Amino acid sequence: MAQPVPEEVESLLTGGPVAAHLATCVDDRPHAAPVWFRYVPADGDERPVIEVMTTGRKLANIRENPRVALSIQESDAGHPEWTVTVRGTATVVEDGERTREANRRINRRYGADPEDWSENTLVRIAVGSASHQTY
Repeated sequence: MAQPVPEEVESLLTGGPVAAHLATCVDDRPHAAPVWFRYVPADGDERPVIEVMTTGRKLANIRENPRVALSIQESDAGHPEWTVTVRGTATVVEDGERTREANRRINRRYGADPEDWSENTLVRIAVGSASHQTY
């Protein structure tokens, strides 16, 4: 299988903590909202995955239509240094222990208390494609 995420993009996604904008679809209209995330590189024949914790409208949208996109950027005073766009298919994880562990990993990445937002649900996004631009 071709690698959908180039090494340069993997290093951007695993670098410093930046927010992503998760785009879902509701009533044939886009809905975008900021989320924290964790990138998980490909393992064997598995695709790379992006884990997010979410609830509310985003979660409901994913349950109705699992096709999503993420827009991620690093900027300095509003001037982008790099951007990454990811398209993929989301899966809602209903396993409590997997959800708790993912929540802790994501919160640690962003310097938050590992137990914050424990009421949110884990969504794993199988990466279908990734593109990037550096400035």
